[in-house]
Amino acid sequence: MTIDSFATPTCILGLGLIGGSLMRDLAAAGAPVYGWNRSAATANAAAAEGFDASTDLAAVLRRAQEDRALLVIGVPMFAVGGLLDQIAELAPDCGITDVVSVKRAILDEVEARGMGDRYVGAHPMAGSEESGWEATRTGLYDGAAWVVCFDRAAEARRDGAEVPRQWTKTFRDVAALGALVGSEVIPATADDHDRAVARISHMPHLLSYALAVVGDDGGPLTLSLAAGSFRDGTRVAGAEPDMVMSWCENNVAPVVDALDEVIELLTAARAELRERGTAATLADAGFRAHGRYRARAGSRKVDGGAKLSLRPVIRVSPGTGDWVGDLVQAEGLGGRIDIF
Repeated sequence: MTIDSFATPTCILGLGLIGGSLMRDLAAAGAPVYGWNRSAATANAAAAEGFDASTDLAAVLRRAQEDRALLVIGVPMFAVGGLLDQIAELAPDCGITDVVSVKRAILDEVEARGMGDRYVGAHPMAGSEESGWEATRTGLYDGAAWVVCFDRAAEARRDGAEVPRQWTKTFRDVAALGALVGSEVIPATADDHDRAVARISHMPHLLSYALAVVGDDGGPLTLSLAAGSFRDGTRVAGAEPDMVMSWCENNVAPVVDALDEVIELLTAARAELRERGTAATLADAGFRAHGRYRARAGSRKVDGGAKLSLRPVIRVSPGTGDWVGDLVQAEGLGGRIDIF
């Protein structure tokens, strides 16, 4: 990916860990980027490091409109609706994406305002238990999965209609953005994304909180003896509860389904341990499942020393042939896409 192939300026709205790290990566790549944050402390900290950051939302959105910039929404879920209202008024011709951890709730907010033809949801699968500008870093997205949603295109394909040209351009821009910062672009519909992240992100945070409580309830000796497995298992319990709740509360049904499955597995393991003195059924199944995950998460070196995961790759040319069908195929494989 070269700068010439990604000339669209990027305007990031929210400069916390995810948005701020994206600003760092784009600036490091020489790509045009600027942003806004409600907190003056965050905007000033970014500006002090030489980044183009402001607290004047109206001015930033007017600038984005003039530039026809790609808007990246990186605010908490509760603030998304109000921000979309401002975008509708001040930046009516800009493509829109987001980096929020749920996709259906965002899509519903967008559709309620009639902005679906210029919105392509996204979710970089990267981060840490830390938050705020001070947690941002260059390279956060290197090798990460970057989900790009294609609901509008899937809907058009189902109805035998043309995919809106503006949506297709925004899709290209969002996919190029993910590739530029070193991520692997993976297509998904909003609902499929939310069901997936409930299992591998949202529910695991709740498990981490539970494990932290169980360890703490063991008292001082237990905590003194805690080592690697407890440390690793509770790492994301350091995430701010309000942030995690913003995910779970906007993805309730999939998270409940994932919790039900975990509870069923643990209940069966408890019964087996009490009745037979072993929990081997769960241990064996988990060991095999972890092996399948590691195989998918593995990587290989390519030219220049860069690494690509072992995810299957599908080449997609937006706007030509059955390109939406190619996205459907890639989603079914959990594959990454190469845009040409």
